[in-house]
Amino acid sequence: MTETLPGSYYCDPNVFRAEIERFYFQGWVCAGRAGFIPNAGDYFLREIAGESIIIVRDADSSVRAFYNVCRHRGTRMCVASEGNFAGRIQCPYHGWTYGLDGRLLGAPHMDVPGFCRDEYPLNEVQVEAWEGHLFVRLWTRDLSRVSLVNRLADLSAKFAPWRMAELQLHKRISYTVKANWKLVVLNYSECLHCPFLHPALNRLTDYLGADNEAAPGVYLGGSMGFRGDSETMSIDGKRRRGYLPGLNEDERRKVCYYYIYPNLMLSLHPDYMMVHTLWPEAVDRTTILCEWYFHSSELTKPGFAADDVIDFWDTTNKEDWRIVELSQLGIQSRSYRPGPYSRREELLHEFDRHISRDA
Repeated sequence: MTETLPGSYYCDPNVFRAEIERFYFQGWVCAGRAGFIPNAGDYFLREIAGESIIIVRDADSSVRAFYNVCRHRGTRMCVASEGNFAGRIQCPYHGWTYGLDGRLLGAPHMDVPGFCRDEYPLNEVQVEAWEGHLFVRLWTRDLSRVSLVNRLADLSAKFAPWRMAELQLHKRISYTVKANWKLVVLNYSECLHCPFLHPALNRLTDYLGADNEAAPGVYLGGSMGFRGDSETMSIDGKRRRGYLPGLNEDERRKVCYYYIYPNLMLSLHPDYMMVHTLWPEAVDRTTILCEWYFHSSELTKPGFAADDVIDFWDTTNKEDWRIVELSQLGIQSRSYRPGPYSRREELLHEFDRHISRDA
């Protein structure tokens, strides 16, 4: 019989710090979308493992990522969460100036013996694009490991009909949840709670109908079909937008729910994509960004609206966040002991095994 993890995994600040180092500093983290920075000089910031990271499109249209730290005296250079660099990145303290490729271009008053600009570029961070999603990796050792894109190759083939790279952001909502980040993942990875917590959702899909799969340490997930004549996950199950281009009849009748370690929860629907990214703030606090993406052919239609989808998921999200907060409170109790998993919670056990490996 398999059991849940000990309470320390959700309540001990030392365990939390070790997890952030292992999964958010050493692992590939989903930082956002390539569509956020369409033009040269466009950038956005992400706070990852306590580090401020600049993600920018350079003059050659490549995406680059750098620590937001000047090589002169360590000043944080950029404070606006997003924007455009006019061809260069400049430190506001003493004017050191860098190209969009990170090269040091100008260093006022540094006419000193031995100084060489080529030796002081911005500290670079690995970045890879996968189906329109941007992942960064701060860890700089053992760069010979298989790339993220290669690790997710089977998902690329599986999700190709959704053409994720073509989808565009319509709405973003930020939530603060008073719970450990792993409880959010566990909740996302099963629907046994759906009849009790999500009456609206449960009317649209069969909570026992999941077709699950796990790739240890890479992703967890599966697909679920619709009940009756429901066509999408919305307030009433009616589809008010065209199907995403490329979907066949089978793909139009299901939703794919996948979690990609450590922070991307990806939901692919017949007419839209929903993305959650998890940003742990403390052992018992997590910020969650929820975003909805649609095809440009729908977004440009007169009168386009998606309130039926966004309101539905905003309600469902809040139901989930409330129950994981209650889970956090219960696990913090002196009386908490690991409990048994059912056979239908195999994805949760797989997640626990990966989290606790070499911990």
